[in-house]
Amino acid sequence: MTWERAGIAALLLVVVALPTAVHGGWSTLTWLVLASGCTLLWWREHPRAVAVAGGALWLAAGTRDGYLPDAALVLMALLAGVAALAWTGRAAWVAGAGLVAYVVGLWLLVHDSLVALAMFSVPAFLAGTVLRLRRETADELAERGRELEEERELFADLALRHERARIAAELHDIVGHAISVMIIQAAAGQRLVDRDPELAREAFGAIAESGRQGRADLQRLVDLLGGTEVGGPDLSLIEEVVTRAARSGLDVSCRFEGDRDGVPAPVAHLAFRVVQESLTNALRHAPGAPVRVVVAGAGRSLRVRVDNDASRLERLDLGGTGRGLTGLRERVQQQGGRLQSGATAAGGWRTEAWLPG
Repeated sequence: MTWERAGIAALLLVVVALPTAVHGGWSTLTWLVLASGCTLLWWREHPRAVAVAGGALWLAAGTRDGYLPDAALVLMALLAGVAALAWTGRAAWVAGAGLVAYVVGLWLLVHDSLVALAMFSVPAFLAGTVLRLRRETADELAERGRELEEERELFADLALRHERARIAAELHDIVGHAISVMIIQAAAGQRLVDRDPELAREAFGAIAESGRQGRADLQRLVDLLGGTEVGGPDLSLIEEVVTRAARSGLDVSCRFEGDRDGVPAPVAHLAFRVVQESLTNALRHAPGAPVRVVVAGAGRSLRVRVDNDASRLERLDLGGTGRGLTGLRERVQQQGGRLQSGATAAGGWRTEAWLPG
């Protein structure tokens, strides 16, 4: 800023003060033009005031007689450029029309060449307009860049939260099912260890199998999170989890209907999680009750229904987060499907999911 103002002062000295001093033509006209040039010292802070005040001083100078260096017309060009920078939008058009009227008015006052006045004002105004538009475009691009960066950070945060929720849901399904089976079998083993050692041995074997399967599922999840390629899930996982549940003592049956081919991996994975969560809940809340699993395929879509009767044995206090079905419903909805669950008229429980392909 200091160097800029020093440059403006030097320009006034060269184009007005020195020529006037050489020709000895100091007059009111010269002082008015010099004052008009001095307003340019504040063109950055107050561009509109500089354009109006500088132009008014030039008009006042036009009513006076005296010596005026030709080079002083450079100041008029600078004021025209400041006027182009001072207003934006529709006000810029008004400023352009005002400049035309100003040039005509000044020409009528000084009776000088209209072409000369136009040459020292209109091109400068157009150049200032181009500079202003370029600056506005740069500001808009910078603002858009900041908005895009904020949106990117927001999306990244949402993606991180979504991924954390997905991992939490997967861990809930894996660990919850395995622990439920292990607790139930451990309780059964404790009761049978003295009365029937053979059945107790089977119960502990089921605990070990459930632990191994839970560890394998966790390893698969770790591999997926680490970017390792693993085989895509299919409907055979449902058969496996039903078989394991049956070996653990659950009275469960599974029936497949319709077309099982062409079901996308995400749909098969969700169907598996629906069956797994339903079996876990049956183990927790309806021990000893028969459970029926029906998986019906239609093209790339699936309908999964899991029914269990009312509990026949004393329920164990297995705790739980209460987020199992809620999280499962959210995942099904994200896939574009629906999940309904609730008590049946016979006192049991039904969970049903519609999963589009």
